[in-house]
Amino acid sequence: MNFSLVVCTYMRPKALHNLLNSVNEQTLCPNEIIIVDGSTDDETELSLKTHLFKNLKYFKVEKANRGLTKQRNYGIERVGKNIDIVCFLDDDIVLEKNYFENLLETYKVKNDALAVGGYIKNEVEWQLSNNRNNPSKFYFDGWMRNEPSRFKLRRKFGLLPDTPPGFLPTFAHGRSIGFLPPSGKIYEVEQIMGGVSSYKKEVFDKLSFSTYFDGYGLYEDTDFSLRLSKMGKLYVNTSAKLNHYHDEDGRPNKFKYGKMVVRNGWYVWRVKYPKPTFKEKFKWYATAILLTAIRLTNTLTTKDKKAAFTESFGRITGLISVVFNAPKTKK
Repeated sequence: MNFSLVVCTYMRPKALHNLLNSVNEQTLCPNEIIIVDGSTDDETELSLKTHLFKNLKYFKVEKANRGLTKQRNYGIERVGKNIDIVCFLDDDIVLEKNYFENLLETYKVKNDALAVGGYIKNEVEWQLSNNRNNPSKFYFDGWMRNEPSRFKLRRKFGLLPDTPPGFLPTFAHGRSIGFLPPSGKIYEVEQIMGGVSSYKKEVFDKLSFSTYFDGYGLYEDTDFSLRLSKMGKLYVNTSAKLNHYHDEDGRPNKFKYGKMVVRNGWYVWRVKYPKPTFKEKFKWYATAILLTAIRLTNTLTTKDKKAAFTESFGRITGLISVVFNAPKTKK
């Protein structure tokens, strides 16, 4: 299979350089690497000119095409005609050497796959365990990890997700791919993370990334995955491993981020469940309020109190806005 790597970047020349070095060391390298740069300076372009990377095509976009979903769509339009699989990676990622080899093997093992996601290995510590009696742990497929405090509190209020990891609950607020263990197995999901994703090229004949998700694009991958899951199967291959370093450069301010968490979360919930029941609506709002309250308490418990307060205020603003001016989802 011929495959293309598309990397959308914004003001992160050092992080991008680290990613491309790890791509160069792959056991299976992309037929083309498309860099779509939305930076407002020339640092990324200058950095790429001083380092040669095989099969690289660089595009600098102006304001009209700036923003994660716009840049992804821009990159897709420039993928070669002979390409079978289109891969996406965030610019602050470093790959294990066999990432692409294991990722693409999934399409042979699962010939019904329309999309396959990779696996971030450096964010959660897992252990093998057959014991399922510790309420402070989360158990899945013979593995365990620490249960985050927000889920412990949600359990007390009867607000735990009613679906497995990688599937959106009836009232949203589900468990992410980070709740799948590093078992080396392939898991079926209906959500994959956009920054560690791949798709059959034919997918883009019917779908594109929604420009509703302006700029940073929080949950844009959930929206795309949920629409794609109506057409066919999605998987995560936990043997396709990488490290994600969450570079702070280029991220939105905390108020905007907090507002996006709520409004974009509401949007993707209604993409999957356009007509939720009263109970499901109640649980969505109850969970959103609870998570906002937890974030607000971080103003007392974390070092960066200003960031916690600013994000909390953004979440509160977002909650009020979805009551009086909810986002309009596409039919």
